[in-house]
Amino acid sequence: MSFEHADTLGPEKVVEIYDPRAGLKAIVVVDNTAAGPAIGGRRMAVDVTADECFRLARAMTFKNAAAGLPHGGAKSVIVGDPAMARDAKERLIRAFARAIDQIKDYIPGPDMGTDETAMAWVRDETGRAVGLPRELGGIPLDEIGATGWGLAAAGEAAEGFCEVKLAGARVAVQGFGAVGQHGARFLAQKGAKLVAASDSKGTIADAGGLDIEALVELKLGGKSVVDFARGQKDDRDAIVAADCDIWIPAARPDVISKMNAGRLKARLILQGANIAITREAEQALHERGVLSVPDFIANAGGVICASAEYHGAGQASAFAAIREKILANTKDVLERAKRERLTPRAAAEAMARERVERAMSFRRR
Repeated sequence: MSFEHADTLGPEKVVEIYDPRAGLKAIVVVDNTAAGPAIGGRRMAVDVTADECFRLARAMTFKNAAAGLPHGGAKSVIVGDPAMARDAKERLIRAFARAIDQIKDYIPGPDMGTDETAMAWVRDETGRAVGLPRELGGIPLDEIGATGWGLAAAGEAAEGFCEVKLAGARVAVQGFGAVGQHGARFLAQKGAKLVAASDSKGTIADAGGLDIEALVELKLGGKSVVDFARGQKDDRDAIVAADCDIWIPAARPDVISKMNAGRLKARLILQGANIAITREAEQALHERGVLSVPDFIANAGGVICASAEYHGAGQASAFAAIREKILANTKDVLERAKRERLTPRAAAEAMARERVERAMSFRRR
């Protein structure tokens, strides 16, 4: 692994896992535990990298610190196809869980390619996990839409810092999975309408508005958004240039770079995925007057919910905490950015770093 991103905050621990008998290749990065044991999702994809894992772990450190949670940040990645047969996936994830059993300062949660069932397998092997099924006393993050609920709160707070108002706003979602679906739903409850959505197979768009529930049903049935009967169909990258007011990246890292940032037409970006936009692209968008709420501020709903579950809280109190924390954090970050003439990301990172360093100051080591 390259340590080009390492600094005084971390990473504290990097573990590369290889078990040829189980066909397991994985990486765990525990970035910082000054505030408490690290919570971070476990991602599964065929092309995950060590560099991606480190960047995601740092995003979790900042996310937990910004949200005022008693947790540090970590992340893990497993090389594999999340669509593999259930039995094969269970064997792989259980092998991974056994491999991380002794990394006691890491509490895994669900992420892209994993879900509540996968977390149940992890807890069965290690005794620790968040985002568990209800039957195990958990708060299923994807099922209830914790991250999407937080995105809507971030959008509400951002109204005071840009020309976009949620009522009547046109929304485009890149990556119409759990986060994107619930984000669209909760924004629709505030008067916005979904006009474009994409997945790995393509993009569907309709200026008159898309039926969110019908699209969700398609996805639950294993189909693509482009199988929807109405709307204009295009390739998956067409979502970048969707005619919209609010653009939500909710899939893989670095989907917006300096190469395609100029195609974006939105005036407000709510980052539903971690590290979805490169720094160069964020700077270019900022200079164009596009307001982009950083990932670890806008999409913190999932980890706030996970922390609530870990400490014994229920769904209602978790949702109240998500709204309260994300409204306040988004407002604080955007006010600081305006006051100090910074990009929102620079303002958010400064705030989070200050909180992590403060937590570190209380530790002997």
